[in-house]
Amino acid sequence: MSSFARNTVTLAVDAPSIDYFRLSPMLIVFGVAVLGVLVEALLPDVAARYRTQLGLGLGGLLAAFGMTVAVAVVDGSQPHVTMAGAVIIDGPALFLQGVILLVAAASVAFMGERRLDRVWASAQVQSAAGARIAVGGGPGAEVGSGADDTDDRELPADAFTPAGSTVPGSVDELRAGRARWYTTEVYPLALFAVGGMMLFGASGDLLTMFIALEVLSLPLYLLCALARRRRLLSQEASLKYFLLGAFASAIFLFGTAFAYGATGSLSLHRIGRAVADGTADHTLALIAVVMVTVGLLFKVGAVPFGSWVPDVYQGAPTPVTALMASATKVAAFGALLRVLHVAFPGLQDDWRPALWTIAIATMVLATIMAVTQQDIKRMLAYSSVSHVGFALVGVITLTEDGVSSTLFYLTAYAFAAFAAFALLAVVRDEAGREEAALDAWAGLGRRRPLVGVLMSLLLLSFAGIPLTSGFLGKFVVFAAAGATGAWALVIVGVLCSAIAAYFYVQVIVSMFFRPARDDAPLVVTPSPLTSVPIAIGVAVTMVLGVFPQPLLDLAASASSFLT
Repeated sequence: MSSFARNTVTLAVDAPSIDYFRLSPMLIVFGVAVLGVLVEALLPDVAARYRTQLGLGLGGLLAAFGMTVAVAVVDGSQPHVTMAGAVIIDGPALFLQGVILLVAAASVAFMGERRLDRVWASAQVQSAAGARIAVGGGPGAEVGSGADDTDDRELPADAFTPAGSTVPGSVDELRAGRARWYTTEVYPLALFAVGGMMLFGASGDLLTMFIALEVLSLPLYLLCALARRRRLLSQEASLKYFLLGAFASAIFLFGTAFAYGATGSLSLHRIGRAVADGTADHTLALIAVVMVTVGLLFKVGAVPFGSWVPDVYQGAPTPVTALMASATKVAAFGALLRVLHVAFPGLQDDWRPALWTIAIATMVLATIMAVTQQDIKRMLAYSSVSHVGFALVGVITLTEDGVSSTLFYLTAYAFAAFAAFALLAVVRDEAGREEAALDAWAGLGRRRPLVGVLMSLLLLSFAGIPLTSGFLGKFVVFAAAGATGAWALVIVGVLCSAIAAYFYVQVIVSMFFRPARDDAPLVVTPSPLTSVPIAIGVAVTMVLGVFPQPLLDLAASASSFLT
């Protein structure tokens, strides 16, 4: 036998344990997303592809939610580590995954809405030479014929451009619309984003968290650019989101490198242990927590890192805005909670003053900016930023009560935010575009009482009026902060809530107590794909305001991170 054979050493490599049962909710979502890509490639018929993608998306999300409930029932409060520590399935992860799946299912259904928009409005298009050409006529009419455009307005359409590669307002875009093309790629893109959101808050190490961040972000960058109306505004929103998101991801990755340099590990558990026992390099660890937290604060939209929120929310297709305002925020807060509670609680004396400042600035500046807005969609975007400040009050409170109150707050806000943005989509101007100008909503509550009442209930919840979920959410967050002595945050939060009530009530007063304009917008009756999710969002808002205890108990039982 040769000397080489005699000196051969066998290396045993332990394969990571994969718990398919507890990973099944994420696997279902990612699997359906991949299946959606295959449908795009193999199913040529547009109508059949639309129905298939919508059915797959809704079915996959609801199936994943069912498996999330099954995992929670089987495990109870027992946490589990899988994928060699890359994924942690504990109470907060399961709770947030359930909320993400429910609001994502509502958003995907909203994406399938085809009664609110039409292929084209009375307009002109621009030729390649820059000439303006009148368009109109039925599906068989020639572009530029000048024929009556009534038939065009009879063609149903969704909120997404029929051909994202065409020049906005071009002849090619009009032809794609008349051919009844649908951008059904939005469904697998949305599912990939939702899968990333589910993984984001369940990541056991910073590298997995970065991968989840990119998986959820990249599809959203694309989705923001695909609005059917105001496409230039939509593309501008996408570009801003992409550029600022790229910077935030780079900062997060730099922080990950510093965390490894400080502790020799990317595992959140090991980082936390090294920081706690003093074996970590304090300076590098401090740089790490700053940079990682900045990357996460960008995703939640806190001041000063949330400057992208108003422009992106206003320019993106409204179903995408609803998804981002609800599911994305829940996922980002889940990741922020895990990083601060698991990896860096030992540095809380260093990072808490900074987060106090950010929380106060977010509440104050976003509230002041919201007061000045005359566009309801943009006002809701600034409102979303102010609610980030309220949620940060619970995040800073490093107690189980702080975690449970934040979980409750995120749930209450996610359903209300989705319903509010979805309601905006039913109000249209004469050209068929969404009408979000505040003065255009004057008298809307008297003309269409149902829309006025539903929007009023949601706005009162945002303001924190009793008997709504918003009041209970703020109450439990402020109570948890007050129990730890953070009364400055509580006082600022209460004052900002009082100021915010002004611009919420301003919309209600406009809807019910001001005369309608001569060119008052229309209220289009949506299909069940939109009306049912809106009804569920409003119902959750009211039920949680009257009977909050079951969800409070569930949040309390799911408030322990695996450290």
